[in-house]
Amino acid sequence: MSSQPPRESLPFEPKQKKKKTPKQPPVIPAKTSEPVSTKAKTAKEDASLSAIPEVVSKRMVRRMALFSGIPTVLGIVSFFAFYWIVSRDVLELPTTAVLLVTLGCFGLGVVGLSYGLLSASWEEERIGSRLGWEEFGINFDRMTAAWRESRQKAKKIEPEK
Repeated sequence: MSSQPPRESLPFEPKQKKKKTPKQPPVIPAKTSEPVSTKAKTAKEDASLSAIPEVVSKRMVRRMALFSGIPTVLGIVSFFAFYWIVSRDVLELPTTAVLLVTLGCFGLGVVGLSYGLLSASWEEERIGSRLGWEEFGINFDRMTAAWRESRQKAKKIEPEK
């Protein structure tokens, strides 16, 4: 097993994991002089600390639309093109060929969603490369390290039988 240096946390990752607290019935607060809007504002501020920054989010959406949209549109266009070819008797195509081509395009669209998400730079100040291959490697390593870490924590917490 290779020893990897500890991964750096992202700007939008929470600093510490919160422990789960047992659920309690809601307490109806007494009337206070503090307006409700400021209470909601602090909750929004807390949520924004762990949320993905807007710049990174837009970058992810653009890449997902590109890498997923092109194959999906090709799948739709190819289906109608095959219909036109078969209905005009231009060429006789087996239905399995039509199915495989359109299904392949839609499958590439699904893969493009994941690639678009992982190929975007997750750092606010770094845009990344055009195809995002380097960013994909970095983000995939981060994701797998987080999975391993959560699996190890789950094993430690799990009671022994």
